[in-house]
Amino acid sequence: MRKGSAETHEHDLIVRAQRGDAKAADAFLRLHYDNVRAVCHRIVINPADADDATQHALMSIVRALPNFDGRSKVSTWMYRIATNAAIDEVRRIRRRDVPTSHESMNDLEVGGGQSAVDAQIDVRRALETVPEEFRVAVVLRHVADLEYDDIAQVLGVPVGTVKSRITRGRAQLATALKDSSDGNLNAPPDRHTSTREMGTP
Repeated sequence: MRKGSAETHEHDLIVRAQRGDAKAADAFLRLHYDNVRAVCHRIVINPADADDATQHALMSIVRALPNFDGRSKVSTWMYRIATNAAIDEVRRIRRRDVPTSHESMNDLEVGGGQSAVDAQIDVRRALETVPEEFRVAVVLRHVADLEYDDIAQVLGVPVGTVKSRITRGRAQLATALKDSSDGNLNAPPDRHTSTREMGTP
């Protein structure tokens, strides 16, 4: 499906969903499910809690669809909802005082063999060490693939702040990944993972 056709199809689904077409709303969610899930999993880290955040985000998207007026990009609007759901879940975890389970990180569905699984585990553990505000910005840039202006809209902060958070988040992530490859995060040795490998939850 060409880009123009995809955008037309998406717009059609939104219009139909706003008119109460449940099948159109479901099709819209299926269209964006993987992206929403990827963002939630990279922000929340713990798979079970990230799945909860994903479900909350999807439900919020459906509830908000009737009020979507097209003044912002669909992706920006959708990622704002997903990001808020993920951040809310992170804060719920803190209130529960339940640490992120490193064991649960082994429950990954990643193709490419064991080395790919190890690399994804490294990224999860490394992201866990990055403070929330920096992690969210990095995830929106490298997982959601949003431009700086769009991230600024999602987070409600100036573009300069977005760039600063991403720069600091990248630096901290790089340090954590280096520590991981050196064995300081209990991860397999000789693993060199870039921010491009963050897209798989």
